[in-house]
Amino acid sequence: MDVMTAIVTRRSEKIRTEPAPGDEEFRYLLRGAAAAPDHGRLLPWRWMLVRGEARAAVARAVAPTGSRAVEKRPNSLPEPLLRALLVFAPVPGHRVPGGEQLAASCSMTHALMMLLHARGDGSVWRTGQLCTSPGLRVLLPMAEGERLLGSLDIGTSPEGLRQRRPLPDISHRVSDVEALTGVRPAHGLREAVGAE
Repeated sequence: MDVMTAIVTRRSEKIRTEPAPGDEEFRYLLRGAAAAPDHGRLLPWRWMLVRGEARAAVARAVAPTGSRAVEKRPNSLPEPLLRALLVFAPVPGHRVPGGEQLAASCSMTHALMMLLHARGDGSVWRTGQLCTSPGLRVLLPMAEGERLLGSLDIGTSPEGLRQRRPLPDISHRVSDVEALTGVRPAHGLREAVGAE
């Protein structure tokens, strides 16, 4: 599958079937995804692969107190499927700002989703309560300064290759800059556009 096809056919797969990638497959794909843009090559992220009984513990920690959702369905993912939690682990005090480190983590995740899709795996990115749950924060081994960005739930895509989605009109999102007005010779471009 070429890159453009992968991008325009990928969907968030809420229904997935077995099998999911094993640990070695996941690590292999992650090595490729880690080639995403990352100023400083800091790799300011890490993944926690949640399997077995740990999946039910995560579900309980995320569910609101007194929720019947966990009682009815304590393990919302079938056993063979993989839940991978992404932890943002920025390098403090580095010359690469935190925002760039976060962008690198997001770029890596998107690359991983493309690689999964290209090999026939479906995935869905989950955030919400998962990222803000105090109970989950206590449950997971996370250092000070780290935070959970979300969960990538992975399994085989049941429908195989999806049809291409219509490409959006992006004409209003692109502009050409051929000359800047009001630029004095003594000032550079950064000052002219108001950068700090």
